[in-house]
Amino acid sequence: MKRKSYISLCLSMIIFGTIGIFVVNIPASRPFVALVRGSVGALFLFVAALVTGKRPSLVDIKRNLLPLLVSGAFIGFNWILLFESYKYASVAASTLIYYLSPVFVIILAAIFLGEKITLLRALLALTAVFGMVLISGTGSGSLLALGAALLYALVVLINKRFIRDISSLDTTIMQLGFASLSILPYVLLTENVFSYRFTLTDGLLLVLLGAVHTGLAYLLYFTAVKGLKGQTVAIVSYLDPTVAVILSFIIEKSFTPTVLVGAIIIIASAILSELYGDKKINANKKQSKNKNAES
Repeated sequence: MKRKSYISLCLSMIIFGTIGIFVVNIPASRPFVALVRGSVGALFLFVAALVTGKRPSLVDIKRNLLPLLVSGAFIGFNWILLFESYKYASVAASTLIYYLSPVFVIILAAIFLGEKITLLRALLALTAVFGMVLISGTGSGSLLALGAALLYALVVLINKRFIRDISSLDTTIMQLGFASLSILPYVLLTENVFSYRFTLTDGLLLVLLGAVHTGLAYLLYFTAVKGLKGQTVAIVSYLDPTVAVILSFIIEKSFTPTVLVGAIIIIASAILSELYGDKKINANKKQSKNKNAES
């Protein structure tokens, strides 16, 4: 069971890592691509839920309706910012910068949830930011990817703080659905969606982005996390930017020694933060337990 879960997690991360290469080859606006991704992904997961007998719980959804709606909107515009960043930076650079979202989670969790930050975790977060600057400086692509990372961090915090007693599958279906609904008015007001003339290849890329890179990847991910430790999931998740970096080097020829150093700094900082970031807190807890036992 554990081996199957591990393989499913690795597959989902590899799929996520190829998203950028698909997006940059679809001749449509980024908001439109994000709209199709969310719609097809939500539909895929909804059908999968029905087929597997996991019908969405309307009671659970109604109880969490507002946070699901807000987090879904954040996901939708998070996609738009990330996809737009591909115009100004390579897929590898944008993806790596996007993976600074754990830094924002740490900071926002400390501010709004009262979670402690160890000195080591803070230093590793700053190191990751330095890696981001090495990759692409502070240009438009970096700022867009950072905006996407911030929105994703807000989604994580909403999921942790406000969404309660609802399955991960139901949460994802609703968030993808609300992501599409939040993007729809913007797309309809800013462009003529009926003007697109897609080839068979273009249409196939859109369907794959929604069904495979969103629906199937999320299904594999949520199936896998149930049978694995949180730390294992966090570390394996860095297959995503690693795959993106490799593909970008092969296809976009955008790799330089500076980008390589920045990539290593970001990924190493993130992994070390997952492995050792809470070491001091855990040690304090252990000391506290020993004192209680002595008394």
